[in-house]
Parts: sequence; C-alpha cells; structure tokens
Amino acid sequence: MIEIELDGKKLDVAEGSTIIHAAEQAGTYIPHFCYHKKLSIAASCRMCLVDVEKMPKPMPACATTVAAGMIIRTKSAKAVNAQKSVMEFLLINHPLDCPICDQGGECQLQDIAVGYGGGTSRYEEEKRVVTGKDVGPLISMQEMSRCIQCTRCVRFGQEIAGVMEFGMSNRGEHAEIETFVGQSVDSELSGNMIDTCPVGALTSRPFRYSARTWELSRRKSVSPHDSTGANLIVQVKNGKVMRVVPLENEAVNECWIADRDRFSYEALNSDERLTGPMIKQGGTWKSVDWQTALAYVANGLKQIKADHGAASIGALVSPHSTLEELFLASSLMSGLGSPNIDYRLRNAEFPAIEGIRYLGTSIASLSELQRVLVVGSNLRKDHPLFAQRIRQAVRKGGVVNAIASATPNWAMPVANTLLAGDANWVQALADVAAAVAVAKGVAAPAQGNVSAAAKAIADAMLSGERKAILLGNAAAHHAKASSLLALANWIGTQTGASVGYLTEAANTVGAQLAAALPGAKGLNAAQMLSGGLKAVLLLNNEPVFDSAAGVAAGAALDKAEMVVTFSPFKANMAFSDVLLPIAPFTETPGTFINAEGRVQSFHAVVKPLGETRPAWKVLRVLANLLGVPGFDFESSQDVLAQVCGLPEAGEPLLPARILNNTTQAQIDLSPAAVAPVVAGIYALDGLVRRAASLQLTADAKRDAAAQEVTA
Repeated sequence: MIEIELDGKKLDVAEGSTIIHAAEQAGTYIPHFCYHKKLSIAASCRMCLVDVEKMPKPMPACATTVAAGMIIRTKSAKAVNAQKSVMEFLLINHPLDCPICDQGGECQLQDIAVGYGGGTSRYEEEKRVVTGKDVGPLISMQEMSRCIQCTRCVRFGQEIAGVMEFGMSNRGEHAEIETFVGQSVDSELSGNMIDTCPVGALTSRPFRYSARTWELSRRKSVSPHDSTGANLIVQVKNGKVMRVVPLENEAVNECWIADRDRFSYEALNSDERLTGPMIKQGGTWKSVDWQTALAYVANGLKQIKADHGAASIGALVSPHSTLEELFLASSLMSGLGSPNIDYRLRNAEFPAIEGIRYLGTSIASLSELQRVLVVGSNLRKDHPLFAQRIRQAVRKGGVVNAIASATPNWAMPVANTLLAGDANWVQALADVAAAVAVAKGVAAPAQGNVSAAAKAIADAMLSGERKAILLGNAAAHHAKASSLLALANWIGTQTGASVGYLTEAANTVGAQLAAALPGAKGLNAAQMLSGGLKAVLLLNNEPVFDSAAGVAAGAALDKAEMVVTFSPFKANMAFSDVLLPIAPFTETPGTFINAEGRVQSFHAVVKPLGETRPAWKVLRVLANLLGVPGFDFESSQDVLAQVCGLPEAGEPLLPARILNNTTQAQIDLSPAAVAPVVAGIYALDGLVRRAASLQLTADAKRDAAAQEVTA
C-alpha cells in the first residue's frame, strides 16, 4: 500500500492502482465515458482529466498510475476546465435528438453534460452524419452519429465475449464503429454492448421506441433459462414487461447477462400465451372457467386411479419450473400414491442417484481456474456466462482442455482437445485416466490408451493449482453418464480437481432437492414417454421439444386417457386433453437454485395475464380437490419452508464431491448406442422458443437447419 492525497484527504491505496480506482475507493466521482471497471483501459475519451501536482498538464485518471506522495485534485479549476473543454469537443458532432433517443434518461453523456457542458455552442459548422447499419435482430445501430468512439463495445467483444465483432474504421471525424464487411453481430452476449454504450449509439432493437426510461418500474428477478441464475432487473410499464437488463451480482453474473436472459421477455407478450383454461371436447378446444377445468382434471385422475391404479399416473416436470412448483408436484404424486415423476426429460441413462449433481465449485471460482477439463459441452452456447468466466481465467494464464466430438469454438484458446465421437467419450476419458495413472504410478480405473492428446490433457491437469473437471449437458444426458462421472471423479481425486456438472437448466439442482425423481419402482422420464401411462401431468414442458424422445413422445402421450398440460403457452395441443394456464417467472413468486447450489428467491414483477395463475396455487387447489392432505399453504414462502436440505439463502451449496454409485469395475467402455440430446441455445425452453427476435438470430437459424437435416 502507498499513501496519496486526493482532494485534501490522505488515502492508502494498492500499489499499481490508477487514480480513478483510488477515487472509487474514496467515494469520489470522476466523470468518464471510455472507462469501464470490467474492460481494459483505453483512455480515449479524456473526460476523466484531473489535476496532478507537479504535472504540467491534466492527466487521465483512468490511465495514470498512483505514486507515493502523489497529490491529486479532481475539483480544482484546472481539472474542471479541462473536463469542460473535453465535453465541448464531445458535443460538437453529437445530434440534438435527446427527445426521441432511447437512451434519454439513462445516458451518461446527457448526465455529465448537465454538470460540464456549456450553455451555448461555439461550433457553427454542420454536424457529421454516420449512416445507420443493420447488424441483426437484437442491436440497433441506426443512430451511430451519437457515437463518441469510446470503444467500450469493441473492447467488450475482444475481452468478454471473446469475439471482436466491432472495430473502428477510418480516422479523425471520419472514424466510426462498424462490423467487418457488413457482418451481423452474432455473439450470445451481444446485448451487453447496449449496456456498456454510454450514449444512445447502440440500443435494443426489440425495445426501440416502445417506452421512455422514466416510465418504467424496475423490479428484481432471476433468469429462468440456464443454470447461472443470472440476476435481472425487469422493467415494467402498465403491467407489461418492456425490457430486461442485468442486476449486478459479482458472485453470480457480475454485470452481464446472456442474450436469452435479455430478450426472451418477448414471449411473455406473444400471441401464443394461454390466458384461460381450455378442455378438448370432441377434438375441439373450448374455453372454460378454472372451477370446471380443475374439477374435470380431479375427477379424471380419480377415475383413472380407481380403474388402473395410482401407478398408471405420472408427471413430467421441467427443471425450469420453480422449486416450489417442483416440490408440490412431487408431493402431489406422492399423495396420489404414484412414484412416477421425473425432471430428466433429455437424459438417456437413469441410475439411482446419490448426492446432488451440481457444479462442484463456486461460479466465481471459474474466473480463477488455472486448469480445466470440459467434457461433452458446447460451453459457449450452453452456458454463455460460465464460458465468459473461463475466458477470463484463460486471459490470466489458465489452460483449457476439452473432450468433444468436434473442435471447440468457444471464443477462447483451447490448449488440448481429445476429439472423439460422443459414443466413445467414456473411452476417451478412460484414456486420460490411463495417462494420469502412468504419470502417478497408480492403477488405472479402466483400460485406456495413452495417446498424445490424452497425455497432454493429463499433464495439464496434473500441473497448476486451482482445477476443475466440468461435465456438460451432453455428458449429463449421455447414455453412459455414470461411467463418465466415475472416471471424472477418479481423475479429480488424482489431480486435485473439483468435479461437477455445468447443469442444464435454471433449477436442475432444485429439482433434485425437491425430489422430482422417481420413487421406488417408479418410471423414469424415458419410460413414461414410451407409453403405458393412463394419465400424464406435464408441468411447464413440451416433450416433443424438451425430451430425448422428440416427436415420438407426442405419439406415445396421445395414447393416454388424460394428458394435462400446465403451461403459460398454448402448448402440447395435439395430444393434451386439458390446458391450464400457469404463470411464467415474471408473474409468480418462486425460487431457483443455480448450478453452484445458490438459493435465489424472487417475486412476481407483473400481475398474471388474463386468467393465468401461479402453478403452485394450481397444484395446491388440485391436491385439495383430490383429497391429498398437507396442501394448506398460504404462500410460496410456506411451500419453500417445507423443502428439506436447502443451503442458506444466497450461499452456494458446496458438498465435498458428487457421489456416484458406479464403481471402477462397472465403468462401461463400450460405445454408447444413442447420441445425447442437447437443446440449441435458443431452443432450451418455451420462453426462448417463442421470443421472436431470438429466433431471427444466426444461432437459432443454424440450429433449426441442423435439426431439419437430422430429422
């Protein structure tokens, strides 16, 4: 630590800090545009000029390193005059369109101009005009005349997203930000560039001209998509969700969110919303009231139970549902006497589970890993924010290794890749284990071939300190998932690495804690989707899109006597008999448990649309009609209190190691018979599938084309 003086106050700051960091520590604000705490220093805007004693000219606070005894004045006449001069230059070419600018009301340029801008302009020449550009369905670049060349968007692409999609061409007054040769912006994190833009040059295309910022109410929430559990600010106008932006949480999502977190809200207001209960009669859908719909379902379930037994009833639940909903669904099935419930719709293997399948470490620790082995994951698309953290670890010297069926395109250097078809991933991981065994002089857990690629990965994992083995969605859904986990656990023990699953959905961990799994002699998801059940409850999922069975699931479910769909959308209409409108995450309170086991509860941000009701209330009333005891909950908090084994709210769940009942002797090295089923980035759940702008992206089109080829 060194001592400096800032505006007359003595400060102890870390050696190597910049003046702007010292000012932040002291709570002193220095105006700036190009500086961003998560990005590298550009020192291009010069708005942060300050007066440093013995320096002949004002110095940029963001790029000037403190020195012992340095005396800094941020409010002196010299500093303020310099800042006002910079502001005058920045406003020379800025268009006077604040009244119609989407950034109005939350614009840094607008705010700082109030304190540092002049009352009149000395500039009489014509302002420059920059032609608007079409860069895709998510970001609008129609008003690039507003750009002040801070290059935040360029640096974000290079340093956070890992893809340099923007660059600055030309010089002087002709300089402008643009994509390369008219390309679109396709990063899965691209929406964050809207947030980093300090002016109104980059704005949200779906939100454009739909509301003024001061008309919006801001409410906290949690993302319902992947397992990051990104913290959100949902912005509402007249009871309608208008925009979603990140809520900063350093331990979870920092200040970023993925594009599907940001833009999936479009589905909430789509024409596909189910706004009232519906019953199919004679092949025709008819709208009914809640009392009629629930009585119909309850009577149908009672009759089927009487005719065929409780074991003929099953429930398929989504890991995107809240913890409360999953717990009540599990309790309802138990109360009916049926052991048939499962959330693992895309899995190909269903072993008896011991322990909790979770990340195995904290999310924040991913940024500090020195060695990581990723097995069976399209990391960048499956978990964009986890990939971003591992990308930061690589920038600090971390080494990434992969076992994959194709060369990874994760927008980061991958040091070692063992390429193998998904059918042979167990053998590939066994090869790495064999290489570790040779290096350590111990017996290998299974027969393996010490190839050059396997040895390179083993050597990497045996070096360094902070290490993790991460099993992706494809590894979790693999037909030999237990063998993969057993090998990963052995390698983890030998190398000192944590072992964990990246986990697919917002509440995959919560589904396990809520016991949304088959009981004794219960049917798993694959068995239920192969036919044989007389009654099926579908909670917040569409088996044709959300299960490994795919189209075959529809044909199997069509044979049941009763299929009840609980959904915010008009879903499963081909084979359902009853549709019950349940609230999406914005219209219900609830809890998600993310990949690291962090419990995050949230409130409804808008009232339910039409006759929509929170699923926990629907399940409670249905249980009461069925005579199932113990369903006298008054609030979602009452339900949450009944879930056992939860960690403290806001704290990650960190057991020592994921348990596995597969021993070394049971590791199956034979090729898997079926390929793992993994959802595309914008096909993960019903919300993203119905978000119009997300479905226009290059990723969505690419996945749709690939699905057509496969079909």
